[in-house]
Amino acid sequence: MSSTKVKDVINFIEKSFPLNLAEDWDNTGLQVGSYDNIVKHALIALDINQAVVDKAIENKAELIITHHPMIFKGIKKINYDTSQGRLIKSLINNDITVYSAHTNLDAGENGLNQLLATRLGLTEIKPLYKGKQDKLVKLVIYVPFTHMEEVRQAVNDAGSGNIGSYSDCSFRTPGIGTFKPGEDTNPFIGQPGKLEEVKEYRFETVLYESNLEAVIETMKKVHPYEEVAYDLYELGNDGKNYSMGRLGFLSEQTSLQDFAKSVKTKLELDHLRVVGDLSKPVKKIAVISGAGTSLMNEVINKGVDVLVTGDVKYHEARDAQEMGLAIIDAGHQGTEEIVVSWLKDWLNMESNLGIKFSIALLDQCFQPF
Repeated sequence: MSSTKVKDVINFIEKSFPLNLAEDWDNTGLQVGSYDNIVKHALIALDINQAVVDKAIENKAELIITHHPMIFKGIKKINYDTSQGRLIKSLINNDITVYSAHTNLDAGENGLNQLLATRLGLTEIKPLYKGKQDKLVKLVIYVPFTHMEEVRQAVNDAGSGNIGSYSDCSFRTPGIGTFKPGEDTNPFIGQPGKLEEVKEYRFETVLYESNLEAVIETMKKVHPYEEVAYDLYELGNDGKNYSMGRLGFLSEQTSLQDFAKSVKTKLELDHLRVVGDLSKPVKKIAVISGAGTSLMNEVINKGVDVLVTGDVKYHEARDAQEMGLAIIDAGHQGTEEIVVSWLKDWLNMESNLGIKFSIALLDQCFQPF
């Protein structure tokens, strides 16, 4: 019998897509239900509606994971005569928990925008702008010679020692550590009340601030000392940068018309909308999943040829034309639903939670006519 709880699934997701990446206006996280509910089957969908809830009931899923939150703003009442009220009633009556990973999933290092850029065949992909930062920290630990390798391996496995594409990065220098245990101590080395000198390494490594808690907790578990001596230094080096979009390049320059056809094919869309001269040569591409025209100035400042996004309004299209920016409007759903299957595959292969993940794909809101 599965002993996996909702909080175990959430912790796994938020390890890669932490809540601090979410926008301030967002409501990412638990929507309805309990962190302590047992989960055997989870259903993944872009949005939650009655069809998704009905499928969860039919498949006996205890958890629904969505991209878009079902509750964006505070609600003052739950009226069963409204669609939202009926959904909440169905969820509570069937003891189904709902969790949403929204803008934290959009901005994450390997999240939705990275997936979209990769799906469209872009190269040299990087964050679109300087958004939220994961600061770098230097950790210095004083370790007796006898336990150096054990401590080094443990803190690396917990998330330290990564510089670019290199792992297990550290530096150490030998020295002499001194300490006098108090009368009520139980020292690993030495005796209470007696000054001790121990051959130790000063071990230095770097880590991202988001991994700090896990690394320190692991270090204290494996370090032999009753009281561990360690230092933390905030670094001025650039850490990880997270943004709501991605910037990249096509492998070869092509026309806006041919690139639009490629987008339509790769996202498996019936239709899309294009702003700009179809004969225009394009190579430098920005992608922003969902509705991304609020970031149009960031895109223009980067000298982008084409922005791929959704939900483009008339006046936004006119502004883009005036500024020489082409836009491919592949739709809000069209630029985001690719994440549903990806989440299912990622969770089934990587989470080791012992539960089944399946998907509920939604009909297209807008039909070609």
